[in-house]
Parts: sequence; C-alpha cells; structure tokens
Amino acid sequence: MNPTTYATLYGPYRPPRPRPRPGQAVVIGLAAAVWGMTLASLALLTLVVGMAALWGAADGAPVRDFVLTYFGTVLGAAAALGALAFAPGVRRLAPASRLLLLGALACPVPALYAFRIYGIA
Repeated sequence: MNPTTYATLYGPYRPPRPRPRPGQAVVIGLAAAVWGMTLASLALLTLVVGMAALWGAADGAPVRDFVLTYFGTVLGAAAALGALAFAPGVRRLAPASRLLLLGALACPVPALYAFRIYGIA
C-alpha cells in the first residue's frame, strides 16, 4: 500500500481538539472575578501602606519596619499559596478549578482589610 494513500483520500491527519467541559466557562469567569477582587483589594492596601510610609518618612518617623512587615506578610501569603498550588491533591484539579480554589483562599483577607479601610465592614 502506498504510504500517502490515506493523506490523498482523507487529507492530512489532524488530531481531534479537546472540547471544553460544559461548566468550564463559568469556573473561569468565577476565578477571574475572585482574583480580580483579590488583586484590586491588595492594590488598595499597598497604596494605603505606601501613602502611610511616605507621610511617616516625611514626618521623620522610622517606617522601615512598617513597610517590611507589610511586604513580608504579602510574600509569606504568596509563598503559602504557591506551596498549596503544588500540593498533590490540588495538582490533580483542572487548571481553572485550581485557580478558583486558590483565589477563594486568597480573597477574604485583603478584601476584609480593604472594606475596613473604607469603613464598610
């Protein structure tokens, strides 16, 4: 048999595309919303800490410990989320579900502090 017969009759081989699961778009949307809220509240907190550090430095107060404590806390939380992302049980999840889970774990603390800054909670 001629090796090009299949390609001549049916065209070149194209593997089938994996179809997205029915609820995957919803999970991706929820993960984007949760991470958007997390990053927005974290940006607000960073802005407030930066403004407080700038005002303190202009007044002559030592602000190094204040800023290092804040960024140490943020980096520690990021390291904990990174370690959790590579845990075996979490690694078995689909990527969209993994993002939603990690976003749901990361969201409450910065959002609570951002709401407290605004006086909502």
